[in-house]
Amino acid sequence: MTTKLRIANTPGDGIGPEIMNACLRIFDAAGAMDQIEFVDARMGEAVFAEGNSMGISQQGRDAVEACGLLYKGPMGTPIGGGGKSINVTLRKMYGAFANIRHFRTLPGVETVYSKAGIPIDFYVIRENIEDTYGGIEHRLTNDVIECKRLISAPGCDQVHRAAFDLAKKIGIKMVYCGHKANIMKMTDGLFLDRFKRMASEYAGIETGDVIIDALCMNLVIRPQNYKMVVLPNLQGDIVSDLAAGLVGGLGFAPSANIGHHISIFEAVHGTAPDIAGKGIANPTSLLLSGLMLLRHIGLTNAAGVIENALIATLESGAHTGDFGTGDTPALNTQDYASAIIGNLGKKPSSIEPVAEPEGKTITFVKPAPPTSNELMRTFEQIKSVNTGCDIYLDTLLNPAELAEALSAICAPTPFKLTMMSNRGTQVWPNGTPYTNIVDYYRARFELRDMANASSMGQGPTISLLDRIAEKFGVTDFQPLKHYDGKPGYSLAQGQ
Repeated sequence: MTTKLRIANTPGDGIGPEIMNACLRIFDAAGAMDQIEFVDARMGEAVFAEGNSMGISQQGRDAVEACGLLYKGPMGTPIGGGGKSINVTLRKMYGAFANIRHFRTLPGVETVYSKAGIPIDFYVIRENIEDTYGGIEHRLTNDVIECKRLISAPGCDQVHRAAFDLAKKIGIKMVYCGHKANIMKMTDGLFLDRFKRMASEYAGIETGDVIIDALCMNLVIRPQNYKMVVLPNLQGDIVSDLAAGLVGGLGFAPSANIGHHISIFEAVHGTAPDIAGKGIANPTSLLLSGLMLLRHIGLTNAAGVIENALIATLESGAHTGDFGTGDTPALNTQDYASAIIGNLGKKPSSIEPVAEPEGKTITFVKPAPPTSNELMRTFEQIKSVNTGCDIYLDTLLNPAELAEALSAICAPTPFKLTMMSNRGTQVWPNGTPYTNIVDYYRARFELRDMANASSMGQGPTISLLDRIAEKFGVTDFQPLKHYDGKPGYSLAQGQ
């Protein structure tokens, strides 16, 4: 007797159980369930309600880690109480670093572009772990709150390699990097630089880069010009939803989160509590995500057969209540699934059918579980030296008064005050009274003699911090370093 591949499964909240049931019925009818077995992984609103702020039970964690695969419906996060999104927690906790979403025009899903005869078919590859999704936030003063943005070279390399590997596998010849490196020169600059370096390993794939705001405009004006775009986390999240809007909404947007050890396939829309239990929800997004799962584990034939049946069903005019022209009555969730099951073996006629490869055997092999946290490194030989510090202050002084006070405090130290900024804009020594300020300053102190940097430890900057903290409220402290002779910190706006 053949052992089935075990896949962790959680139906989700709201409409989740209804649409998950529909998808598993279709899998079963297509023969996929002959080789796979879904294992319940308990997580979601019920777990939050028990006081678990993660929203994921230990049983759920054990199931996901034992299987290495998770197929999940939409999950709710309670409003208030401090609980964070399960979706984000799972991706970050299990290192599912690449979010892959495929957006394409589907028959029967009417959009501005389908009416204009403009076909859409492209991928958004989103970095899934870092960026502002680190969720590192602090209130610094009465009026100022910060969110830290973290971008690492290893994190960039992971998502870029995933993008290029997928492009190579499916025959995409042009990959773009979306970014905001014109403003965030160090963080997005690193993301873009690692993209260019990764591209050098993939002969035959052309590349381009596009600033994120221009990309959003271009996707609305000429979406057919793109086949794959790779982006940092927050920008990728926004562009993914924009792209979903081009093809009919999140109800038609599949999602896979790929990691080295654990991968997650999920619906990206919400739990729709207003229609939960009515049996009218659209399962298409979750079904398409399930097809990504089937292809990931090697069941490419079943995935192709189901996708062709889905498209043939849409061609016939079958639809749930959230889309369609109204020429035919809306189907409920289970009748819509039955229509797809009835079309298994059929191929669409209005567009080219998807391939139905011979793959009918599980090829997925669960990686060995890690025994400890893996430390990822990219730049191992860089030499760094201490050159000063940025000290962030909570004060109501004006720039001239603050500069005078700080200059006096640092006078007996190896450092001089070289710049002050407010909300990132320089206000001293070259400022203007037209710049509005708040109660939060950055004061930059740099060595008076940079020749001493090679012998300078962090002790002197900590001593400077102590001196300033005696007179001012300090909200943050950031050492300044040069890396291989280049500053590891940005200029202020206007500096």
